[in-house]
Amino acid sequence: VREETSTVRGSQMQTPPDQAQLIQMLVELTGARRAIEVGVYTGYSAVAIAQALPEDGVLVACERDAAVLEVARGYLQEAGVHHKVDFRPGPGSDTLDSLIAEEGSGKYDFVYIDADKRGYLAYFEQSLQLVRKGGLIALDNVLWYGKVADEQVQDKQTLAIRELNRTLAEDPRITFTIVAIGDGVALCRKR
Repeated sequence: VREETSTVRGSQMQTPPDQAQLIQMLVELTGARRAIEVGVYTGYSAVAIAQALPEDGVLVACERDAAVLEVARGYLQEAGVHHKVDFRPGPGSDTLDSLIAEEGSGKYDFVYIDADKRGYLAYFEQSLQLVRKGGLIALDNVLWYGKVADEQVQDKQTLAIRELNRTLAEDPRITFTIVAIGDGVALCRKR
């Protein structure tokens, strides 16, 4: 997956290998059986998550681009984990709202968010409803190529991630840290 994705347009969106290993470890450490990924792209991180889930585990794979989701489906099948994946094409926020309506709160163990940056706060709030107490939400790209530390940078995505980081740091509902791996991963454990 990683090698083939590195040759396509948008390849910088792919989760780096060391980060995928961290995500796998976090899934295992939390004992996750039910997980969600918002922003699947070609499926590299989805493969990592699904491999870390137990045989009866489920990964809800949310991706707004149905064509890209089909590419991911192929890689998940090739990895032998497609039977663990519930593919959900469409906007991530709509899928998360559907999961809340269908299943209620606290039914998931792990959420990985790597989608449109301006939607991160909304995805976080929805995910916080969906994860159980002690569950983990991981958000990718929270260092945003260093732009979050440069006050001269004022584009909408950078401003959104700055606001996200401030909000997470002050949120009493979670334990929060940023791991400086890849482009920065925020880890939020629900209290």
